Amino acid sequence: MKHVVSLSTLYPNAANPRFGTFVARSLEALAKRGDWRVTVISPIGLPPIALGRYRPLAELPAQADEGGITVYRPHFTLIPRIGARRNAAAIARAVLPLARRIHAEAPIDMLDAQFFFPDGPAAAEVARTMKLPLSIKARGSDISFWGEQGFARSQMLDAACTASGLLAVSRDLAEQMALMGMDAEKITVHYTGLDRDRFRPFAHQQLRSQLSRELGFILPENVPVLACVGALIERKGQGIAIAALAAIPDARLILIGKGEDEAQLRMLATSQGVADRVHFAGSIDHDLLPLILSAADVMVLPTVSEGLANAWVEALACGTPVVTTDVGGARELITGDTAGRLVERNVEAVAAGIKEVLAAPPPREAVAALTEAFSWDANAAALAAHYARLLGQA
Repeated sequence: MKHVVSLSTLYPNAANPRFGTFVARSLEALAKRGDWRVTVISPIGLPPIALGRYRPLAELPAQADEGGITVYRPHFTLIPRIGARRNAAAIARAVLPLARRIHAEAPIDMLDAQFFFPDGPAAAEVARTMKLPLSIKARGSDISFWGEQGFARSQMLDAACTASGLLAVSRDLAEQMALMGMDAEKITVHYTGLDRDRFRPFAHQQLRSQLSRELGFILPENVPVLACVGALIERKGQGIAIAALAAIPDARLILIGKGEDEAQLRMLATSQGVADRVHFAGSIDHDLLPLILSAADVMVLPTVSEGLANAWVEALACGTPVVTTDVGGARELITGDTAGRLVERNVEAVAAGIKEVLAAPPPREAVAALTEAFSWDANAAALAAHYARLLGQA
């Protein structure tokens, strides 16, 4: 059994159980195969004085067994908002002694970074020091946002040179990486996975009644229901979805996620006269998400940028068409009207796209069939094959 150590600042924990769950599912699926031993190092950034939202993070155990994987959570010093330039170096300093100890106990065959910044440059420093092969994965904002920051771009390009291979969650993202200056020959597209038992169409007649009780928000059977899944930040475009709601009479909008823009979005809903038709669900239990998506007529996400959004895949798997912007890997999923609409990122275009889907809703089973190639087993198999190629064993 080969041993991969995956460095991931994006990983769920007791303080943030929904943070990076897709990373955990991917690595758990890899561990279940039996051909790779998987160890996770999830560095926790803490300011010099860990108060407020940082206190629960400071209290996380340094080591835990989660989902069949040993997860280590070393601390590194974080300077909120202004310390991004030094985060990769700080992570590397915190991780290197731990990686050496793990390597002494169970030799590491592959080092892996699950996000390109700051994980990639940090992992590259560890890989160079320990002379280990390295894989780095790009997911979206690590390239589209951090790639525009000069210091981060330089660190990522240096890490990409060190890496034995690179992964991208969509073909579009792979092209962006190559345009940044990364070696296109190193890049492999690695699509996200999907829990096919959980994300599927649920069509029982009392679904909206059940959700009305669960959410405390009335979802009548005879009105359009829209769902928007993503952190409540400007980049995701919930404000556009709220404004578009004014043009769709009687429709209800469920915002799934939390974030710094919640207060501003609530004020916008009030000013648009739709506050009684918008529900802020916050972070919800993962078992509830497929029910909401199945009850919705449209999943709307007017996002600025994505790699390949898990929310797109999960909505389609539930039989719910998607109205989103033509960014990232959207064209790799929204390939026709059955899947939904790709629209401009403005209120009028989003409203028009939603209305088109509502006027001619595709069969839910046909929508769900578009995601047949997605599963965590397939994701893990592709990841194992990628590692094997890098080790010259394919």
